[in-house]
Amino acid sequence: MAEREGRPSPEALLAAAKQEGRGRLKIVLGAAPGVGKTYEMLLSAQAKRREGVDVVVGVVESHGRRETEALLEGLEVIPRQQVEYKGHILAEMDLDAILKRRPQLVLVDELAHTNAPGSRHPKRYLDVEEIIAAGIDVFGTLNIQHVESLNDVVAKITRIRVRETVPDSILDQADDIEVIDLSPEDLIKRLREGKVYVPQQAERAVRHYFSAGNLTALRELALRRTAQRVDEQLLSHMRAHAISGPWAAGERVLVCVSEAPSTAGLIRSARRAADHLRAPWTAIYVETARTQHLSDVERDRIADFLRLAERLGASTITIPGRNIAEEVLAYATANNITQIVIGKSDRSRCFEMIHGSVVHELVRKTGQISVHVISADDSEPVPPKSVQTRPKLEPVRIEPYLGSAVAVAVALGIGELLTRVIDVHSVALAFLTAVLASAIAWGLLPSLFASVLSVLAYNFFFLEPRYTLAVADPANVVALFFFLTVAIIVSNLTAATRRQVVTARLRAKATAELYAFSRKVAGIGALDDLLWATAYQISSMLNVRTVLLMPVKDGDGLEVASGYRPRTSSTVPIWQRRAGPGSTIGRPGAAPTRCPAPSGCSCRCAPAAARSA
Repeated sequence: MAEREGRPSPEALLAAAKQEGRGRLKIVLGAAPGVGKTYEMLLSAQAKRREGVDVVVGVVESHGRRETEALLEGLEVIPRQQVEYKGHILAEMDLDAILKRRPQLVLVDELAHTNAPGSRHPKRYLDVEEIIAAGIDVFGTLNIQHVESLNDVVAKITRIRVRETVPDSILDQADDIEVIDLSPEDLIKRLREGKVYVPQQAERAVRHYFSAGNLTALRELALRRTAQRVDEQLLSHMRAHAISGPWAAGERVLVCVSEAPSTAGLIRSARRAADHLRAPWTAIYVETARTQHLSDVERDRIADFLRLAERLGASTITIPGRNIAEEVLAYATANNITQIVIGKSDRSRCFEMIHGSVVHELVRKTGQISVHVISADDSEPVPPKSVQTRPKLEPVRIEPYLGSAVAVAVALGIGELLTRVIDVHSVALAFLTAVLASAIAWGLLPSLFASVLSVLAYNFFFLEPRYTLAVADPANVVALFFFLTVAIIVSNLTAATRRQVVTARLRAKATAELYAFSRKVAGIGALDDLLWATAYQISSMLNVRTVLLMPVKDGDGLEVASGYRPRTSSTVPIWQRRAGPGSTIGRPGAAPTRCPAPSGCSCRCAPAAARSA
């Protein structure tokens, strides 16, 4: 909403406000050991010192390199803390001494280092987080193989699993990332010259870890991860300053998901396009008032398509809205999307003239965002569900139509009174009010029924010749036609507004229930309480019978761990107590109910904590 109105994003402003009073973190990132991270960090520190910045060395590992040690001259070094562990003295960064000294900038080497047992934090990056929280800037170094999310990828490339890792949040918190890029040939040359390891270690490293192929792959990982962080910073900057996108500094692909069977092919086309562009991609579904009228098969199909997009590597999002094209465009603008992929519509020209075309509206409004309209192959069948949902039987209710008839009758009575003081043609407004009331109270079909009934009543009781359906004056025929047209338009608009209000109320109710459930779960300490609360929440929200199964202890198979019946059901819930044949089940303290299972069941009484929740 903020981006649509040209205002800065509240989330981006809140994130910027959280950074006030905190220090800045700059990470010098390398693809492998020996590329010169520590050397570059010390060069930057010396430049800061010459500018008058108070710089201290928290910990720097020179590994005996003379060039690196020479750059330590003129920099204050905080003495390391001596920690005794299993008869050995280990030197660790003295966090308390740094916080007491309070410099403007601290140099911290090897963020993935594991501290000695007994230290305040188990990992060095946690020390850095505390230093930043105290308002002190930090320069740190890190190799790409130590990033947690890339640990498996690096292990496949190098066949060596790195044990010391840092979470990705460290890179996400970094205000600046500087990549030290060195070609594989230059790094191998440095290794053989003894500038990284001693000669015996260097020769073994070249044969195993530091091969040209491994270094090229690690180099690409470092560049890609840095580009991802820079892209996130660009997006945050655009949101904080209300800059409308896209800024095509990097490609982003957005694919629109619908209930059409051809959407699976559309998603795969979007994946191929994202791979070709080497870009992240997102699958979006806009939930409108029409979504409430989709069948269970169509809703299952949408869920399947979103899961397919996730399996293919996309991030998925479902957003509510009234107009699909406007919501897609707003999301694309807010998230710097450069490519939108949408399926070709198979609807008729007449349908598009009446209801509009999402494709045409997107193409007309997207501006600099490219729109790809794809005719996907719809020959692929949607896999059938192994468990079918029983279709809901919606009985035909006559109460709304009776209510509409009563509203028209009331309008007729008011019209009879008004004809004594005003012109007969003004009576039509009373009938329009009845149509409007029917649309607000009962929806579209009852309001259309009220429209037809109002036209007939108006003609029968007020137009000459009265008390017949004949029309003597041709002008009245035109008046009746436009009256019916206006009544139908009013009923459609009002019914659409009513559907949007009902949808918003349902969404707000679901959000409130999920929030209440999250608070319950936060206070639950036992598994039985969690199972019961989960079963109750599912039953109350979906109005279905819910049974949770758990593996049998010390055996094969499953047993009923918890269950609940829908809120509208008059049947006693399935409580959580194991019962034998003829045992009683029910709430503790309530009248017991005889277990109906002839051979026993696996129910249990609901725990007191869950009942109170």
